[in-house]
Amino acid sequence: MDIEDALKFTDNLALTTTGKHLDSLQKAILRGAWNNQKYKEIAQEHHRSEKYVKEVGFKLWKLLSVALGKEQVSKANFRAKLENLRVSNVSLVGNGCINIRNISADTFYSPKVSPPEAQDKDKFNEKTSNSEPKIHLDLSDAPEPNLFYNRTSELSTLENWVLSRTRLITIYGLSGIGKTALTLQLIPQIQHEFDRIIWRSLRDAPPLASLQADLIKFLSQQQETNPPNPPLSRRGEEIQPLFPRRGEEIQPLSPPLSKGGLAGVINYLRSHRCLIILDDIQTIFSSGQLAGTYQPGYENYGPFFKQIAESSHNSCLILLSWEKPREIAAVEGENRPCKSLQLNGLGPEAQEIFREKGLAEPEKWSQLIDLYRGNPLWLNIIATLIQDLFGGSVSEFLSYDTLFLGDLESLLQQQCDRLTASEQQVIYWLASAIEPADISKKPDNLQLSPPELLKVMQSLGRRSLVETVKQNGRSHFTIEAAIREYITNKK
Repeated sequence: MDIEDALKFTDNLALTTTGKHLDSLQKAILRGAWNNQKYKEIAQEHHRSEKYVKEVGFKLWKLLSVALGKEQVSKANFRAKLENLRVSNVSLVGNGCINIRNISADTFYSPKVSPPEAQDKDKFNEKTSNSEPKIHLDLSDAPEPNLFYNRTSELSTLENWVLSRTRLITIYGLSGIGKTALTLQLIPQIQHEFDRIIWRSLRDAPPLASLQADLIKFLSQQQETNPPNPPLSRRGEEIQPLFPRRGEEIQPLSPPLSKGGLAGVINYLRSHRCLIILDDIQTIFSSGQLAGTYQPGYENYGPFFKQIAESSHNSCLILLSWEKPREIAAVEGENRPCKSLQLNGLGPEAQEIFREKGLAEPEKWSQLIDLYRGNPLWLNIIATLIQDLFGGSVSEFLSYDTLFLGDLESLLQQQCDRLTASEQQVIYWLASAIEPADISKKPDNLQLSPPELLKVMQSLGRRSLVETVKQNGRSHFTIEAAIREYITNKK
C-alpha cells in the first residue's frame, strides 16, 4: 500500500462515516503522518498555525477511530494501522465502498439491513462476546457540521456531565456563539454511551404532544423500516446519519409500550439509554416577556423538561437555546442531575476565521476578537465585510471611530426585539454607562423597584445580554461592544 492507496481508502472511510470527503488539510496531515512529518512541518508547508493543524489532526484521528470501531488511530500509528487493516479485515470493494469485517458501507446508510437469506441476517444480528451494541441515530434535523473551533474545555465539561449521568443539560448563549457546532462535536465522543440518539429542532414551534409522539415513534423504533421515499433536507438532499458506527443497523421492531405522552417518553428513557437533543428552544418562548416565559399553549413544555430532569432514568436531554428556561434554575446544581452551560465567545483560536478569510495584519486580529467578543458568526460576518470593503485591511477597518455592525444589525435586532419594556430601559442604561454599572446605584429616571430591577437583570443574564465583572468585591454589569453600538444607534 502506498500513500495514494491510503488516501483513497481513508477518504472513502471518511465519506462512509460522515458523508463528506476529506479536505485538503486533512489529506496533507495524512500524507505527513505517512511520511513521519511533524505537525510543525505540515503547518509550515500549508501556511497554517501548528496549533490549528494539531486540532484538525486530533479530530481526524478521532473520526478514523470511531469509523474503525475499537481501532485507536493516531498520527504515530496511522500508517501501521492502515497496513494491518488492509491485509486483515478491512478492504476497499467495488464502486468505492468500504468493507469492514464483511459489513458493507451501505449498512451505515441503509434504513434497513436486508441480507439475501434469513439465516445470514440471524447470524449477523447474533450477539457474541466481540459484538458491539447497535446504536440507533436520527440526526435528520441536525444542520451540517461547520468548521469547529477549539472548545476543548467545554467539550470536556459536557462529556463529564454525560458520563456522570446528568439527565438534563442546557447549553445557552447568543445566536451564532457555537451551541450547535459544539453539540455536533460532542456526539461522536459520547455516542457509544447510548442506545438511541435523536436530534430535533423546534424552529417551527411544534406543540408538545406532536414532539412527544415523534420522540416515542423513534425511541420505540416504530418508524417504517423501508420507507418508499427517504427523508430530504431543505435543499432536497437525502438525509444521512452524521456519525454512524461500525455495524450500525436498524433493529427489528420492538413491541410498543402502552403509554403515550410524557409517561411514554419517560418509559423509553428508562428502558433504553437515550440521548435527545432539542435545538432552537427559544422559539417556544414569548417575545416581550421575561426570558424563558413560554408562549400561550406551550406552557406544558416546562413540566416536560422538569419531569425529565427529576425522574429516575439513565438517559439525557440536551437543550440548545438563546435563553435559559426559567424552571431549570430550580432543579440544577453541582450535585444534581440537571446542569447548564452558558457558552461564551472564542479566544485566540478565533484567528483561524480571519486566516480562512485571507485578512491581512495578523497582529491586529486580537482586537477584532475582543470587539466582537469571539462570537464565531459575528467574526465571520465582519471578516467578510473587511475583505469586501477594505481589501482585507484590518487597520483600515479599525480606523473608524464607531464600531461597524453591517449585517450584524439584523441578528442583534432578533435578540433585542424579544426584550420587555423594563429590560429595554435597563439595557439602554447599561449602554450609556462608560464603566460597568453597579445596580445598587441605579439612576433616578429608571423607574423600577429593587425587586423589579433584580428580575430584569436576571432575565438579561438568561439571555446572555449582560456580563458580570467584579469590582471592589461587588458585582458590576456591562454589555458587549456590538450590543452597545446597536442599542446606542437604535436610540
